[in-house]
Parts: sequence; structure tokens; C-alpha cells
Amino acid sequence: GAITGVTVAQRVVMVQAGPLIRTEGSHVTIWCNVTGYKEGVEQDFEWSMYLPTAADREIRIVSTAEPNYAYAVYAQRVNSKEIYVERLSGDSAVLHITKVQAKDQGLFECYTPNTDGRYLGSYSARTNLTVIADSLTVTAPAQTLSKVEGDTLQLTCEVSRTTLQHTHLSVGWYLRSPEDAAAPPQELVTLSRDFVLRSGGPYRQRMAAGDLRLDKTSATAYRLTIHKLQPVDQGLLYCQAAEWIQDADGSWFAMTRKQSEKTQLRIQPTDRDFSIQVSTERRSFTAGEPLELRCTIEAQNVPERFFSVSWVFSSSPVAVVGPSAVPVLGPDYVAREAAGHMTVRKESANVHLLKLQHLRPEDAGKYICRVTEREKTPTGDFIDRSKRSRNVQITVQPLKSNITVALSSNSSEVLEGDVIQLTCSVYTTTGPLSVVWQWTDKQATGTVQEVASVDREGTVWHGPVYKERSSYGEIRVEKMQSDTFSLSLYNALPGDEGQYRCTATEWLQAGTEPELTWEKIGEKWATKTVTVKTVESSFMVSASSRTPSVTFGDSFDLLCLVKPRHNPRVPTSVTWRFMPASKEADSEDQGEFKDLVTFTREGTLQWGEQLLGLGTRTTVDRSHSNTNFRLSVTRAGRREAGKYQCTAVLWRRNYNNSWSRVANRTSNLLGISVLQPESKLRVQKTNQSRVYLEDSRVRINCSISSQTNQDSQHAVLWYVRRATGSEADELLLRIERSGAFEYGAYADEERLRRRVQAERLSPRLYVLTLNRAETSDSGTYYCLVEEWMSDPDGAWYRLSRDSSGFTQVSVRQPEVRLQVEEQESNVTVEESGSIRLGCSIPSQSSRDSRFSVSWYVERPEDEDDGDQPAEEDRERECVFSIGHDAVFGNGNCSPRDEVGPNSRLQFERTTSELYSLTIQGARPTDAGRYYCHVEEWLLNPRNAWYRLTTNNSGFTFVNVLQQASTVQSVVCSNESLFYFVFFYPFPIFGILLIAVLLVRYKGRSNSKSQEGKNGAPLLWIKEPHLSYSPTCLDPPALSLHPGSVD
Repeated sequence: GAITGVTVAQRVVMVQAGPLIRTEGSHVTIWCNVTGYKEGVEQDFEWSMYLPTAADREIRIVSTAEPNYAYAVYAQRVNSKEIYVERLSGDSAVLHITKVQAKDQGLFECYTPNTDGRYLGSYSARTNLTVIADSLTVTAPAQTLSKVEGDTLQLTCEVSRTTLQHTHLSVGWYLRSPEDAAAPPQELVTLSRDFVLRSGGPYRQRMAAGDLRLDKTSATAYRLTIHKLQPVDQGLLYCQAAEWIQDADGSWFAMTRKQSEKTQLRIQPTDRDFSIQVSTERRSFTAGEPLELRCTIEAQNVPERFFSVSWVFSSSPVAVVGPSAVPVLGPDYVAREAAGHMTVRKESANVHLLKLQHLRPEDAGKYICRVTEREKTPTGDFIDRSKRSRNVQITVQPLKSNITVALSSNSSEVLEGDVIQLTCSVYTTTGPLSVVWQWTDKQATGTVQEVASVDREGTVWHGPVYKERSSYGEIRVEKMQSDTFSLSLYNALPGDEGQYRCTATEWLQAGTEPELTWEKIGEKWATKTVTVKTVESSFMVSASSRTPSVTFGDSFDLLCLVKPRHNPRVPTSVTWRFMPASKEADSEDQGEFKDLVTFTREGTLQWGEQLLGLGTRTTVDRSHSNTNFRLSVTRAGRREAGKYQCTAVLWRRNYNNSWSRVANRTSNLLGISVLQPESKLRVQKTNQSRVYLEDSRVRINCSISSQTNQDSQHAVLWYVRRATGSEADELLLRIERSGAFEYGAYADEERLRRRVQAERLSPRLYVLTLNRAETSDSGTYYCLVEEWMSDPDGAWYRLSRDSSGFTQVSVRQPEVRLQVEEQESNVTVEESGSIRLGCSIPSQSSRDSRFSVSWYVERPEDEDDGDQPAEEDRERECVFSIGHDAVFGNGNCSPRDEVGPNSRLQFERTTSELYSLTIQGARPTDAGRYYCHVEEWLLNPRNAWYRLTTNNSGFTFVNVLQQASTVQSVVCSNESLFYFVFFYPFPIFGILLIAVLLVRYKGRSNSKSQEGKNGAPLLWIKEPHLSYSPTCLDPPALSLHPGSVD
């Protein structure tokens, strides 16, 4: 059930009521309180804002519970403590924005998370913040004012603003003490925002008495007036204004406070008293030292008052300085002041100076300063008030010289021709000095000679021994300062070596005008030994080169090092000499050096009789220790090769400008070799083998893969090495670098001149061509390349040679493809029948081949023997032959039987591959084994026929069947008998004779070339379609029949 009597509080969150109007850049605070929560629980506060342009989008700012509560737009400002929450108590907090920005304008919400376990009441509250521009300006000029006590001060301050909202201004003047800058400023007078004047504590009475006022003289001007200024008013004065606005809760808030520039106010008290003080650095002096006494008047407003100052020494007047600052001297000090030994002047309005330049022993005593002020009374009378200072006791000790002398030199060892510089420094001087320079030998045993002297006035006097030399400017004496003297001996000679002495004498002036005298009060000296190193002792010459060997066209430098360093007083003349290499020099000039170039002692160049290339130049490099004479040669050639040498002559310039030759030196020899450049010639060395057929074209390449220089030229030599193993490689052809051809003896011997051809396809590619190749051309071919270059003198020389790889060339006859039908056959004919023998050539080696065909028969030795004879017992007999030139009987054999009109043979060539032979009137003796023998002939490139190959056909076995012997058979079997018996009658014989004569006549008119080589008449050609001409590639098809001839 419910518990009665217990009330539950309702949570209420309250935030500072808005709108809150604040200026940009000001410090803004917004408080937030929460009530009605469970007691004892600390409340957290979370601040967010909503922009006017996005009223529903929350932007989190800061939270007391979560450290990373802020969104990115506020995170940096929260982390830098520009925005933070100050907790006042467990349920109260204040949001601080130390420097508000224009973008902060919007609706701010304070949210308190629930801590009660249930929700009842409100948990957030909102207020509106408006950020306006800061338009308040406070200006007053920065200035420094000096006032006298009792004067009146007026200062004006300009205050303005352009705020559109209703605001009030408060303006006040403040004073900051100059003694204590940390102390809070003192409020003089303020006009509040309610237009009420109020004053700070110490100034209330003065404002009530009318001595302190603040008036608004215009819309923006506020004037401060202070009458009867007091010393306490001294300090820094400034104006401060604040712009106030009234918040929604009725309270006033100062949006902006600003200060003006400060005015520094100084107030002089009106005290008329004064005091005197005499000061000096010390009271004990030595005669000759200066004395300075200063009389200082300590009083207010000294420039506006009239003071006279009197200096008194031992009751005697020294000088009086009136208000006009013109001194009046005592009778004993007039001459002293005229000589410049005394000074009396007014350094400032309140400081007077008395200075005695050279104290004397009689200047010792008491000095006082008496000051008199003359004042004008209201009645017009003058009243003098005088005061005197305390006595100042001055003691002056008699002068004793305490000088010390130090002698230094630029070097204890000086090179001949350099400068000997001695500096004599005198320390602890009081009076003027005179100096004497002397010289003696190193052991100080010889005569002392005076070099020069300087008297008290600085006049220089030279000793008799050195007077002539000094007249040429070789000796210089200077008084650099009052206590520093120098002696310089230019163009040092070996005789200047020795001991130098500087004697300094101090003087003091005694007495008074016009009886002044000089007294010597001290003398000191110092010595210095100087060694003069002769140039001859260190005179050295050496020659060197970094490149003793160079290649054609390169540059080389020759260095001639001369020590010691260059001295214009002791200069050197250097000559480069040259002897050409022995192999290049003329016989009459062998071993003789000639001058190339001379560096004279004046620094000019003289070229000698021996000249090098146009690129020769010379330079001189000088360092602190030596001189380097450089000879540079560019584009070196053969004539620059040889031996080089430099000679140097040392000269001494005397003080009368005459020259003396001191010494000469010759360097070591430098051998310079000018070599040909290293060859980069490379010819492709690929070995290869190539096979060509007769009568084809052979091409062999010679390729240069690299060369030494792009301007290189090449000569190419073509060689062949015969496959038969000849002793030496034979030169085919030489191509000069100019492009000229020269054939070798081998080309003439082998008749290659017409067939060989050389080409240059590109600067690096050469080709050798053999036209109509022959088998004798077989061998190994290669090229030999010579690289030629031009030296710097324009002469061509052979740099290197390189050979190519070997090309193995094999020229072959056509491949043997001759085939003859090899099938065997058996033929049986009756006696008196016809035997037909065929010879077929299915394959030949070349389409240009010609054939020689012959038929052979093999018969057994014993025809009656029934046994088959052995192969070696058979006898071969030539039956018929025709040569490759289509001439019968011109084959590889000659028939045994005479060819005539009674021949039983008939030859036919139906095609180019098919030959046949017919034997008519077969006889028993024709039996045997027949075959045809074929020879294949080709025409070589020299137009000569050669036999390529031979082949035999298969065997044809012929049997002839015999008939019974009768009168008729005997007559019929003998053809001659038959014709004799039956056609012997004259009419028939006459007709036959006429026919034979006609045929004979036609045969001789057609061709006389068909005559046999043995003189026998040819067979009668039966076939009417004979087709043959000398240009025909194929042999003619022929048919032979029996006929008659002459």
C-alpha cells in the first residue's frame, strides 16, 4: 500500500534567463542550477547548443561527467580550456566561454542526467545567447608631461560605440604608481553607467574641494581636470571605459572594458635649496697624467635658476663660470689654457668640468668648488646665496718612466725578396716617445748600424748606410700610433739577415712658456733576430705528368713545379724544351733539345723555334708554396711524342731596378709516348656452312659489329682456302678504304675476275658475290678487315686488323637421280622375225640433262654347250650407241657391225625418256642377254659437257627359233641373194638406183653433221616427222630403217 505523509520532490533545472547579449571576444558565463533531486547525490551538467539555422540539431559542448563529450567543432576549444564548466556546488555550475565567437550565437541548453531512479520534473533548461560585434573605442594620446607642484593638469579621453542595442557607458580615470607596477591602480574619478560621479578614497576630499573634476565636453569627449598638482599625482594616468547591458533578469553586465594609452606625469617639487658635490676618479696621480674634476649642483629646476661656479686651488682662483657659461681664468692658468693643457666647461645644466691635461708636481693640493645662486626678490632686489664643496686633496708624484718595449716580426725566417716587417710596441707611456732602429749581425759581434729613427714629433731619419736604399722605397718607417712603431724592409736581401734592435726613449716637457725644455725620463729596448732564407737555397725545379702515355687525339698536361713560391722581387723565367722521339726526328736533330715556350720574368710568353700542334697552350698557377707552370697539349699526335724538360732561371731585382741572375735549374726528363688508340674493331665471327648447286649465286657477308671511332675507315680483303688443302689462303679481292678494287692473283688464275663481285651495302656491311658457281669454287671463305684512322696531323694509319668467321662453301653437282628401268624380260622370236628392245628412263637428275644410250648383248662363249655359262664367261658386245649430242655411234662404245644400207637396226625415241631399238631379220646368232647402258650428261658453267652418272637397265633374254633349211629358206634367209635372184634385172636395178640417188641427194642437203666419226655413212632416217634443231634441249626422236647409201 502507499505510504502516506511522504512527499516526492519534483526536479527543476534553471538556467540564466535570456536573451544574453554579449560582445565578440568577451568572457561569457551562463549559470545553471538543479533542485528537487534526491539529497546527497552530486549532479552532473551537460551543455549543448542549437544554431539558429538548425534549431533541431544538437551540438554537444562540454560535460562534467564525460571528458570526450564535445563534438569536433568544440573539441579543440574545450581541450585548450577556452570553454570549461566551473562547479559552484553539487547542484550548481557555471559555463565559461573565455573568448566568445560569432559562431557561438544560438540556443544553449543545460541538461542534468537523472540520478533519482525515476523521471519526474524537468531535466534541462535553455537560454538564448546573442553575439554582437565589439564597437567600443577608448582613445587618449600617449604622452609624457612634466609639471611643477601646484600646476593644473587637463587630460581628454574619447569614448564611443556603435552598438544597436541599448547600452550604458561608464568612464573613469586611473593612476598607476611608477614605483610599484604590481600595485593596483588608484581610482581618481569615475562617471558610472547611471551618470553618477564618484571618486577614490584619497581623492574624495579634493573632488569635494573642487580640485578634481570630470566633465563631458561632447558626445564622446570626457575631460579630467586636476588643480593644485601634488607630488603624489606623479605616475601613469589612463582612461578606462566599460559598455554595460541589462540582462533579462534586470541585472547589468559589463560586456567590454577597454583602456586608453597612458600619459606619464612628472611633478617637480617646489624646494629652492641646492647642494654641491665634487667628484674625481682618483686622487693620487703621476706627473703628466690628466686630472678631471666635476662639480655637480643638486637642485630642482636648475635650468630656470641662475648659478655661478668658481674653481679654487689652494686659495688661488683657477676659473669662474657664470650663468652665461663663459669661463674667466685666473692669471696663472691663461697660458696653460692657451696651450691646450687645460679645459673649463659646463657639461650640462648642473655639471661643470675642470680638466688639467698634464699634471705637474706643483699641481698637488686642495681643490674646491664654490656655487653662488642669485635670486630676485618681489621688491626687485637680488639676493646671492653661496655654498662651497668639501676639499678635494690631489697628490702628484714625480714622473718615473715605467715603459716596456716589445719587438715582434711577421716571421723569424723570411724568404729572400719578401718583406721584413718589425713592430715595436711601447707600453705604460706617459710622455712622448722617440725610437731608434738598429741592425747588427746574428752574433751581435759586428758593427751596429743605424737603420732609421723617429723623433718626438714623428719625423723619420734614415741612417747613412740605408739612405740610398730608402730613397727607392725599399725601407719604410711608420709611427702607427703614439706608442707603436714599425720598420719594413722590402725585397729582403741575404745581407738583411741579423739582429734588429728597437730603442724607445720617453720624454717629459718641463718649464713654462716660453722656457720649455724636454727631459728624458726613461729608455728601454728590445731585440729580434731575423733569418733571410735565400731563394737559391730552396730553388727547385721538377717536371711531372699524370699521363706519360696518351693516345692519338688525347690531351696531356706537363707540370713544371718551381719552388719557392713566386716573388716579384725574385722572379723566375721558365722554359719548356722538347726533343722529338728518335724515330720521328730528323737525323741531324737527334738528341738535341729545342725551346718550345718561355715564361719570362716579366710574365710574358715567348714561343721558341720548335712548335707543337695548334692546340698547345700554357698556364701559370701560383700557390703559397710554389709556382706551377703548366704546358697543355691537345689533340696529341706523333710529333708531340718525345722528351720534355723545363729549365728555370732565378733573377733578383735590385733596389735600383737592375736585374741579377742568381741561379738556374734543370728539371728531370719527361718521356711522353703518343700511342695509337686501343682498337675496338670487332668483326662477326659466326662460322657457317653453305651448300650451293652449280651455276647458282653465292653471297657471303662481312659484318663489322664495332669500331674504334665513328670516323674510322675500313679496307676489306676477301680470302679463300681451298678444300684440297693448299698451303696458303688465296687473296680474292681487296677493297681499299677509298673504295678502290684490287683483284688478287688467284682471281686471275681461276678466271674469277668476271664472276666475283664485291659490294658495300652500309659502312659496316660488306658482301662478296660469286656468280655462276663452279665446283672448283668450293672452299672456306672469310674477310679480313683493316681499320684505318686519321692521326691529329691528318695522316692515315692502320690501327688494327680482324678477321671474320669462316663460311664453308660447298658447290655441288646436281644430285644423282638417274633411274633406268631394271625389270627383266624374256623375248622369243622366230628366225627372221623382229626383236624390239626398250630403254625407259623414269627419273633424271636435271631437266637440262642429255643422255648417251648404248645397247649391249652378252652371248655365251660356247653356243653348243647346253649348260648356262658363268657370268664372267660372257662376252659383251656393243650393238648400238647414240651420244648425248644425238650423233649415232658417238656413245660410249662403237658397234662391231658396219652401219650401212643393209643394217638390220632400227632406233626410235618416242619421248625424251623412252628409247627403243629394233633388230629386224632375227638370226640365231642374235640370241643373248641384252641391256641398255645410259650416261647422263650436263653442261657446266664453263659451257663444257661432263658426264654426271651412268646406269644400266634390266636384262632382256632373247631366244631365236631356227627353221628347217630348204632352197627357198636359204634364198629367203639371204636377203642379198634374194634380191640378186629376183630383182637383178636392169629395169628394176635402174629404178632402185634412181631412188637411192634421190634419197642420197636429200640427205646430204639436210645435214652434213650426221656423218660418223669414223667416216662411215649414216643410216637412212625413216620417220618423216623428225624434229631437231641446235637449240632444242631434248635429243630428237629418231627411227632407223634399213636403206642404202653411197
